[in-house]
Amino acid sequence: MKKLAIVTTHPIQYYAPWFKLIAERGHLDVKVFYTWSQASEAVKDKTFGKTIKWDIPLLEGYNFEFVENVSTDPGTHHKNGIDCPTLNERIRLWQPDTVLIFGWYLKSHLKAMKFFKGKIPVWFRGDSTLLDDVPGIKQVLRKYYLTYIYRYIDKAFYVGMQNKAYFKSVGLKDEQLILAPHAIDNERFFDAVDKDYESQALNWRKELGYNNDDIVVLFAGKFESKKQPDFLLKAIQKVNEERTQPLKLLLVGHGPLEEDLQLLSKADVNIKMIPFQNQSKMPILYRLGNVFCLPSKGPGETWGLAVNEAMASSRAIIVADKVGGASDMLIEGYNGYCFRHDSQKELINILRALTITSLQQMGVHSKAHVNKFTMLNIVEAIENEI
Repeated sequence: MKKLAIVTTHPIQYYAPWFKLIAERGHLDVKVFYTWSQASEAVKDKTFGKTIKWDIPLLEGYNFEFVENVSTDPGTHHKNGIDCPTLNERIRLWQPDTVLIFGWYLKSHLKAMKFFKGKIPVWFRGDSTLLDDVPGIKQVLRKYYLTYIYRYIDKAFYVGMQNKAYFKSVGLKDEQLILAPHAIDNERFFDAVDKDYESQALNWRKELGYNNDDIVVLFAGKFESKKQPDFLLKAIQKVNEERTQPLKLLLVGHGPLEEDLQLLSKADVNIKMIPFQNQSKMPILYRLGNVFCLPSKGPGETWGLAVNEAMASSRAIIVADKVGGASDMLIEGYNGYCFRHDSQKELINILRALTITSLQQMGVHSKAHVNKFTMLNIVEAIENEI
């Protein structure tokens, strides 16, 4: 059986399930080398301002190893935050046929790319896009540098259309690019009799004071500038100046804009805020809203997997054009809408036209469309290439 080594920083809810799926299918012998051992149980999130410990298992069903990280400031926030001097030797001793590396900018990940190039196939997984590029000398210099970096890659598994365009811009050829679309564990968000998410959400909505005929716009994520929750809040307030039945806005999360959001919504009964919710609550949480909105302006909103989660929860979506996954996940007017990230007018026009009936139909379409983006797609793409 062929052996695949995977190099990534720490266990997260978007990757661990498909590592487990590879192992369960038995076509490959897989081992994951985690390079941030301090994050094995919990992660200190600098934007949330708190330590995050997920309440779903992330280390079950597959082979893994935590490689010692000697960085004095460990983490993914700077390139020297992942410094694992023994990583290449640990991988070499396992004798893989192929190595799949997540992200190149971290010190030890780049060293692994260079070390294994020419010895075994070096595969890559990343989700960068060109959406945040600003023309100028810095962009030109960065492109030259990235073209040099990606010479160490044999194949790249791209997550969607924007990511493919990025890889091609830095010199990778079509034959090196394999589609392995960003996906979540859809089944965890689908409703069923034994889960009864819709009923649980209905009860939670009542506790929050919402009626059945209220249209609730949901934002769930970090309260940070790049995601623009304040932009959404102000648009809701402007729309409500003219609506006989006001829209409701539910903001869920934590972050540096939290105090500003509280001040903006202080006297507004149509806006509510609740704290960050852990993973087991998320399938219920998305159902609190009739529509999910991700109004990000970037930089760095390379996909927006919360959109996948909302769609798997049968919810319509509203996304800004800087959301990397919008090109793949959104079909305009079918399962939601897209607006220019800096145009409050466009967002207001979308919000103004929302109806419960149209949102319900779009929610049905969302679930149907997200079924085309599965972890099985990722796993099969990998299996077919090795």
